Amino acid sequence: MTSASPTRAPGPFSRFEWLVAGRYLRARRRDAFISVISALTMIGIALGVATLIVVMSVMNGFRDELLGKILGLNGHFTGFPIEEVFHDYEAVRDRLEGVDGVIAATAFVEGQALVTSQYASSGVNIRGMSIGDIEKLPLLYSSVLYGGWDDWDNLEGVAIGSRLAGQLGLGIGDPITIVTPNGPQTPFGSTPQIRSYPVNAIFDVGMVEFDSLFVYMPIRAAQVYFRLYEDRLRDGVAQPDLMASDEEIDAAYERVYTATAVEVFVADPDATARMQLPLEQATGRPMVFTDWKQRNQTFFSALQVERVVMFTILSMIVLVAAFNIISSLVMLVKDKSSDIAVLRTMGATRSSIMRIFCITGTAIGFIGTIAGFVLGVVLALNAEAIRAWVSNTLGIALFPPEVFLLSSLPSRVDPVEVSVVLVMALALSFLATLYPAWRAAQYDPVEALRYE
Repeated sequence: MTSASPTRAPGPFSRFEWLVAGRYLRARRRDAFISVISALTMIGIALGVATLIVVMSVMNGFRDELLGKILGLNGHFTGFPIEEVFHDYEAVRDRLEGVDGVIAATAFVEGQALVTSQYASSGVNIRGMSIGDIEKLPLLYSSVLYGGWDDWDNLEGVAIGSRLAGQLGLGIGDPITIVTPNGPQTPFGSTPQIRSYPVNAIFDVGMVEFDSLFVYMPIRAAQVYFRLYEDRLRDGVAQPDLMASDEEIDAAYERVYTATAVEVFVADPDATARMQLPLEQATGRPMVFTDWKQRNQTFFSALQVERVVMFTILSMIVLVAAFNIISSLVMLVKDKSSDIAVLRTMGATRSSIMRIFCITGTAIGFIGTIAGFVLGVVLALNAEAIRAWVSNTLGIALFPPEVFLLSSLPSRVDPVEVSVVLVMALALSFLATLYPAWRAAQYDPVEALRYE
């Protein structure tokens, strides 16, 4: 029975090759310069990997947060009536909620207006909703900072965002004046509609667009304000004559209110193509449905392009660090030419020499990658805390919400993306070792030792 070769152990690499590669990784006085280059290469790879993880995690969090806020207040589908007056909105809403896969449906009145206080004015989007429909929007219902939704449907008050309240200098109970040009018709034309309402609630959903632009009203108050109603003669009642009293006229007519649109929330937001036909069939009236992908197509397409571009650009950091592995190994091979020659004369094969330098270069990349992974994950998980600390320390606003739409810096570490980054860094590190290792394996021991 023969024993295993002392220079070769079972497996792809021998103990001898690991030993030699380990000695080359440890610094000696005469190899200090090469060791410094190797250390800088490790730092470069670590910074590249950490930067990639942090940036991709922040972009993931930014997209998820925006998507959650947008879809938390706006439905996955929005249905608009065609031609006919939308007076049966409550029945349509109830039928839509009966569709398989639908979580909730809401009806609303919407219009643009100018709001003013004694301090300032601002253009806003008015949305009228009943308390039952508001409760179907947990993001809005639970985001009230001051005031509340008590007796919402029976009050003629409004709920405004925290940023709009700060801009107008308003608090709970303060009057807010709403102005729209589409008021009552007179012989001289249309007059502005101007009404004041008390502020019943101030909310903060964490998204600048909603907190500074939206004003919510009870749906009946919004229908009256925007004149979304018509007075119809009751069935079986004769037309009142010109001498009829106001009581007789009121008894002869009924007021029928209309809505602007309905919104539908589905269990699977990505299954919009499959859900559209059942929704259209369930309405029982002509309606056009648009999904959230169509409404936000340009925005989210831009985000996706930005993600790809940022990943490509930041990958260049890792690629440059991988090229540094080549330069450090080339210098190491040149410095160790006599050692290579001695190893060859002692019986080491060309493949063994190549494996030694592959181990050396890959170890540099592996250590840098692991260090970058740890640093990147720590920074990504604490992105908002770090942003707040830097902002407070330097006295500057990093990622201002007016520009980035969100009031905080979100971050979500995606294990799949992190794995892709790690595999890419390790693969580049290994590929960078092949040429210097191949060059080392080509050394002729006779030529290398001739002048020693």
